Amino acid sequence: MATETELKLAIAAHDVPALLAHPLLAAQPSQQQRLVSTYFDTPKRALRARGIAVRERRAGRQTLLAVKTAGTVAGGLAVRGEWEAPATAGRFDFASLVDEPALAAELQTLAGKLAPVFTTDFTRRRWLVRHHEALIEVALDRGQIHAMTRDGPRSLPLLELELELKQGPPEALFRLARQLARGVHLRPLAASKVDRGDGLARGKRAKPVKADAIALGPDTHPVDAFRAVALACLAQLLANEGGVLHSDDIEYLHQARVALRRLRAALHVFAPALPPRFVARWGPAWRALAQSLGTARDQDVFRTGLLPALIPLLGPRDAARLQAWARVQGQAATAAARRSLASRETSDHLLAFTRDLLRLKAGKPGASTEPLRPWALKRLRQRHRRLLNGIRSADLFDAVERHQVRIEAKKLRYALDFLGSLWPPEALHELTEALVQAQELLGQMNDRVSAQHLLATAPQAGAERLQMVLGAQLVQSAAHLPLVLKAVMQASTPWK
Repeated sequence: MATETELKLAIAAHDVPALLAHPLLAAQPSQQQRLVSTYFDTPKRALRARGIAVRERRAGRQTLLAVKTAGTVAGGLAVRGEWEAPATAGRFDFASLVDEPALAAELQTLAGKLAPVFTTDFTRRRWLVRHHEALIEVALDRGQIHAMTRDGPRSLPLLELELELKQGPPEALFRLARQLARGVHLRPLAASKVDRGDGLARGKRAKPVKADAIALGPDTHPVDAFRAVALACLAQLLANEGGVLHSDDIEYLHQARVALRRLRAALHVFAPALPPRFVARWGPAWRALAQSLGTARDQDVFRTGLLPALIPLLGPRDAARLQAWARVQGQAATAAARRSLASRETSDHLLAFTRDLLRLKAGKPGASTEPLRPWALKRLRQRHRRLLNGIRSADLFDAVERHQVRIEAKKLRYALDFLGSLWPPEALHELTEALVQAQELLGQMNDRVSAQHLLATAPQAGAERLQMVLGAQLVQSAAHLPLVLKAVMQASTPWK
């Protein structure tokens, strides 16, 4: 079995001429070939469920049969097993192709049930580039994905750049990608051809993607644990990126914001185990994008969540003026968030951060060699202590001090999300439930404070009256807060 390591990148059609003119490619000879590939699966998608792809590709006069395993995909980087060899069209001889007997036998039992799912038809232009110590194949694919659906034939355009590692370390792919991106806008691409083709065939509509559960082994090194968590956060961000840029469903933006918030929380949680220069660079680097998405989210919560209940308190003319203002403000904030997410700076951050993640080493001189579970216990105890001290000292009627308690509660909650798999679920259940209740109430109060700030900039169409109503609601919520926070303070934990 060969191991395929490749980085998939999105590129816009108008950037292709600049890519072709890039000195790294213009100086190299290239080959061009039309590739027509049919992907197969059973009617119940047995291969898809296992993350396996079976592909029959026609390249010139040759037919190639390929099997690819699930592997790992994060930050646009895919590492997976691959078998490919010349074959007779329509014949699935997995026993000769796959050198893992159990998998070969499993595939052979399914061979009679395999049917075409979708086809890719594209022209590939490829270069072989020596970049520093690495040898990398650069492939530009331009064409279509075709599938027969219940509603008839459907197609999607296909345009992407693939960097496949032939020799050298995986981080070399990101170095070359950043070099190419100096003259061309390149972005990590989360969805593979199989993902897009299968979705097209099923007529499946894309949906906002929530964070996956994190499962870590007790003997994992904290640096390796951080890498797994950070890559999961990047995967969630990239999975929602297209929806933020092209869909009116605001939930995509909410989930992209959650991904960034989790990523920044992971930098805080794992900071003692990470190189200080890494934390100093990437902590602030993600802040501006997070703030931009946060502003758009605040505008949406105000316009769709809080304003409808307040509008009846105003006269028709004032209500219409305020709603129109909120709509314009929300559209401007969403447009700004999209610009930030689609910017070259964000693209470079995604490439450079993933490269730096791959460079992190658990066994560097002076680094901790402590297994994850005892390290996590101490870290969770520290975060828990900070939250309890904050609750005891805060004036809960003061918005700034209350917000600080909310931040500490959120950091502890994310720390539990990242590290909680190291204990039985019941060991953390009481604290997790108490934190969920506290975050919900503190979040609602924070939304009202944000709404007050937004109303302070609104046209004077009864805005002052609405600010007073929000203030009264905050006082009512603050009266319930001590009881909710008491449950957090009294919740049992593995470190008490």
